[in-house]
Amino acid sequence: MGSDRMQVNNQRSKDTMKKTFGTMIATLRKEKNLTQAEVAEIMGVTDKAVSKWERDLSFPDINSLPKLAELFDMTVDELMQVKVDTKKEENTKIAEMINLVCKGIALAMGIAVVVLSLLEELETENALRMLGIGLACLAISQFSQNKE
Repeated sequence: MGSDRMQVNNQRSKDTMKKTFGTMIATLRKEKNLTQAEVAEIMGVTDKAVSKWERDLSFPDINSLPKLAELFDMTVDELMQVKVDTKKEENTKIAEMINLVCKGIALAMGIAVVVLSLLEELETENALRMLGIGLACLAISQFSQNKE
């Protein structure tokens, strides 16, 4: 019986890893065929509070997490794991954005040097600075890709 619960929780954990806390609460509530009002009554809060949890507008009181975890047949650690995974996903998105911005800056600097040089509007010293910035951005981009 205990191993069945572990298997269900492990599968649930895999299914909810990329969800926000609120999305997970809504999914778990629906799996149990509970309404927001029923969860609210069990938890001693209003149905509006449960709605806010599910929309990630607020978070349950820390003291109520054990009761919420018990309601969904999981541990508090499993319940909170989603937030940790969400942070990792956000960090990955930020890293991808930084990588893209660095490549864009490098490209823009290269194009600017070429165009301004052709128009004879760029001094050598300024061209070297711009190329240096572009190269630094390319290096940052390359290092971030190597980390992954």
